[in-house]
Amino acid sequence: MNLARMLAARAAEGRPITVGVIGCGKFAAMFLAMAARQRGIHVAVIADLAPDRARANLARIGWPDERARAATLDHALATRSTLLTENAAAVNDPRIEVVVEATGHPIAGLLHAERAIDAGQHVVMVNVEADVLAGPVLAARAERAGVVYSMAYGDQPALVCELVDTLRAHGFPIVAAGKGTKYLPTYHDSTPETVWGHYGLTPEQAAAGGMNPQMFNSFLDGTKSAIEMAAIANATGLDVPSDGLQFPPCGVQDLAHVLRPRASGGVLERAGMTEVISSLERDARPVVGDLRWGVYAVFEGETDYIRRCFSEYGVKTDDTGRYAALWRPYHLIGLELPLSVVSAALRREPTGVSREWRGDVAATAKRDLSPGEILDGEGGAMVWGKCIPATHSRAARALPIGLAHGVRLTRAVAKGAMLTEDDVALDAASHAMRLRRQLG
Repeated sequence: MNLARMLAARAAEGRPITVGVIGCGKFAAMFLAMAARQRGIHVAVIADLAPDRARANLARIGWPDERARAATLDHALATRSTLLTENAAAVNDPRIEVVVEATGHPIAGLLHAERAIDAGQHVVMVNVEADVLAGPVLAARAERAGVVYSMAYGDQPALVCELVDTLRAHGFPIVAAGKGTKYLPTYHDSTPETVWGHYGLTPEQAAAGGMNPQMFNSFLDGTKSAIEMAAIANATGLDVPSDGLQFPPCGVQDLAHVLRPRASGGVLERAGMTEVISSLERDARPVVGDLRWGVYAVFEGETDYIRRCFSEYGVKTDDTGRYAALWRPYHLIGLELPLSVVSAALRREPTGVSREWRGDVAATAKRDLSPGEILDGEGGAMVWGKCIPATHSRAARALPIGLAHGVRLTRAVAKGAMLTEDDVALDAASHAMRLRRQLG
């Protein structure tokens, strides 16, 4: 419980943690809203390919105009202002301690992280899409370079990792861990043109709120959930379901009952799994006590004495008292990201990190696809991401969702089928493919 004290000491010394941010969308804007309130953090440079959009986001959070008018990085560092630039390489100045990658673009994210590691900078990877594509390779590279490669606190994968790590440190076996979301099986077919109806919005209302239909569709069609569960598996050593996430309807009062092995009456193949629970029953009725915005972990009391302690202190368990649950009802997204920045810079410790390749996300056809079509990627109208074990992905040469954008189909794929690398015209020599091959 020393991070706040350590950060205050840096501020008192006049040596704030210097940060470079790549991508100034919603997540980054939430982080910047909090960083502006911390004397111990100085965001010296923001890089975004759309500077006007970045300025609009900065204005929305109340970032002073004059603070983002630095002509050079030298001036920004000297005056505690911020350089706003289109050049992502500007963040790789050796005086920048931590790079926050928040573009959401998986291929660009890999390149940005690699450059930062090579420059001796810590990386906070908001870009879960990039992390699932080749995160363990980047983490190993960072370790060799003596820097931190970290998941982003505030995003659900890092919060789940924290729950899992805490419970394991106590000595509890983890039975299941994951998050909640809004899910129905029909959502897998959702497109950017149909997405707003599922959210109860008109396209005009969504546009007025600056909401990106493809991004929101990724949350709805199951892709984002698959990406996040794969990331959690890769960081914690838990497994992903052998044939994709089940999204069982479940409220917090039933976590320990539903998220236990099938042999004990639950839905899991076995103990030690990631899974996402739905806030909707299959007939679209709201689940009582839903966890739509939160995270959870189910763990086991291995002895009669431990299970008696659960009972004595009101721990929520299943009907046998053997399985118990902890949960957090919501996450604060980018508002919590400063914790990752501070932990990396001052403790040299990640808030979750991908260590092995256990889960992957395979592009799956939303409709019949024809040769010559160009895939539109995550959240689009053509494919959704299915979470599968890495061993299955490797054996099938599955096309990862992170590489399913802007590539041409070379043969037909039926609706519901998993795409493979042989179905598309991939550049085998690309930077992303080179890192991907290192996963094994």
